[in-house]
Amino acid sequence: MLSEKTKTAILELQKIYPEKRSALIPALHLAQAERGYLPRETQDEVAELFGIAPNEVNAVVTFYDMFFEEPVGKHIVHVCKNVSCMLRGADELLEKLCVKLRVAPGGGSTEDGEFTVIPSECLAACDKAPMMLVDDKVVGPVREDDLDRIVDQARKGTGHPSPVKKAEADHA
Repeated sequence: MLSEKTKTAILELQKIYPEKRSALIPALHLAQAERGYLPRETQDEVAELFGIAPNEVNAVVTFYDMFFEEPVGKHIVHVCKNVSCMLRGADELLEKLCVKLRVAPGGGSTEDGEFTVIPSECLAACDKAPMMLVDDKVVGPVREDDLDRIVDQARKGTGHPSPVKKAEADHA
């Protein structure tokens, strides 16, 4: 369940916009910041606060790769797979990164819950192709020999805004 503080913040957000539904994406960010991800029961709570059907909230959550329905790692690595990055080797980078972190080909989370790799559509930094978004930091152009350094730097950081430890998620 969302805390009263988050529920109040979501209701206050709705007052900022002429149409309260316009606050849905920022509200989902608040809910995810508290929980670390957006399981269906959290989506249902947000829907209730907006007075809309839960499937409308789920449609937004599943459309954007910035929202997570399942627990994710402490560090989120988005690898751009759009045309500019693909033409400059993003597919190979994604493959090498998945091998390095021992995650499923094409993305997934490490067994220890430290990293989640997400192949993403355009991340809006074509001038840095091939590029990645690592814990909200744009990194690029990336070469294969940069991967060790990038992973090591991420490991030293705090992670994405609201990580949920694997053990916590397993008990949720």
